[in-house]
Amino acid sequence: MKRIKQLLWGSPLLAGTLLLTATGLCGRLLGFVYRIFLSRTIGAEGLGIYQMIFPIYGICMAICASGMETAISRFVAAKRFGTKSILRTGFLISFSLSLLLAGCIWKGSDFLAVHVLMEPRCAELLPLMALTIPWTCIHDCICGCCYGSRKPSIAGLSHLVELTARMLLVFFLAWQKTEAGEEITVMLAVYGLLAGEAVSAIFTSLAFFLSQRREKTFHAPTLPFFQDFRLTASALMSMALPLIANRLVLSGLQSAEAILIPNRLAAFGLSSSEAVAAYGTLTGMATPFILFPSTITTSLATLLLPTVSQAQANGNHSHISLTTERSVSFSLLMGILFTGIFVLFGRDLGMVVFHNKAAGIYITILAWLCPFLYLATTLGSILNGLGKTKTTFFHHVACQLLLLAFVIWGIPRFGILAYLWGNLAAELFLTLLHVFALKKEVSFCFHAVENLLKPILATVLAAGILFFFRSQILPLLPPLHPWLCLILEGGLYGCCYLCAAFFTIS
Repeated sequence: MKRIKQLLWGSPLLAGTLLLTATGLCGRLLGFVYRIFLSRTIGAEGLGIYQMIFPIYGICMAICASGMETAISRFVAAKRFGTKSILRTGFLISFSLSLLLAGCIWKGSDFLAVHVLMEPRCAELLPLMALTIPWTCIHDCICGCCYGSRKPSIAGLSHLVELTARMLLVFFLAWQKTEAGEEITVMLAVYGLLAGEAVSAIFTSLAFFLSQRREKTFHAPTLPFFQDFRLTASALMSMALPLIANRLVLSGLQSAEAILIPNRLAAFGLSSSEAVAAYGTLTGMATPFILFPSTITTSLATLLLPTVSQAQANGNHSHISLTTERSVSFSLLMGILFTGIFVLFGRDLGMVVFHNKAAGIYITILAWLCPFLYLATTLGSILNGLGKTKTTFFHHVACQLLLLAFVIWGIPRFGILAYLWGNLAAELFLTLLHVFALKKEVSFCFHAVENLLKPILATVLAAGILFFFRSQILPLLPPLHPWLCLILEGGLYGCCYLCAAFFTIS
């Protein structure tokens, strides 16, 4: 009981985590409405084509934004340079790269679609997608500064603003096309992507600079511009380059994976249309469900990096150990909860939400990812906060190569199931690598009974109560709408699990 209370109320880190989680969950709910709308307007094949442009987008983000966002966050938190110097220098580097990459994609869209993505229908989507890259770059740099300045609310709200803008534009354009009797195509989703990123970048910039102006903490650099830029850029790039290399290699491997999946499914015997539809079902329907709860652990991981960095800079090793123990406990508690939910309700979710039986099967199989996925995210962020970016880089590369092996050699023999098995194997391997690496850096205790056995027992108890409800009580109630039935049963299961965990974990 005491340990759970410490987990829930024990540190300012959790306040930021809960704030990011609240906005993140609202964002995920909006995202689900959007996904459901897209699945019913452009279909599984359309979703597959839309998802196929993201390997290119991911590589661009790895080069110009992701690594710089983390570097900005860490240096702002450590207060090694002025906030304005860090943000200005990071933005100039990142934005310049984003313009260069956007121009390359705009000019080479036909080549990229045919020879890289191996899907000619992506050619018309890529130029419009290229316009989103500079906007995303602005958003990510500002968000990095917000996390480092302990202002997660701005970053969290920006995600809601982005989704709202995206959905409003897409719903409006879809309504217009329907009224005019025109066909709704995949291009509609890309228009929404651009609108969301542009509005989010503008909102984040205005909110951050207004908050800094009120607090009067955004002081001008004391050194001349070029001298200040040289010093700050050197420090930022020393942190960002390993992260950029990490994410570039990983994005390259993930892009190869995404591009090869439809190709390998064709080798299994599916037609081109069936292969793209299967890919769309997996990445556009099933995977978002599995990632939905990760809003909680991702929010925690986002705030862990600057927190651990600051504690390391202050030499506060006991705080790092305590933060690690609480983060591991929380990640496993959530991971085991949602494994149970997706195993028990996965098939129903696929049919009720997307009217797609395959999506339900994928959700049920991927459910076993949750504990490893959430724990690996948390542990990786702690390692990055300790400056072990090279370690996490090699861990992710090894696991991505393992998954790629399943794609190349497994899918032609076993179909999409091989990819699902590969995901499970890769996440388990990644978690073990992170645990062994962190044990060398941080002295922390892992309580197997508290963190594993008792949550599993809580799962069994909650499942038993659910089965009793289904067999004895539900038949006595008036017929319920499938949506209402899912919400009622899922809420009952979740409440029973959390109550059992709360009263059994000391």
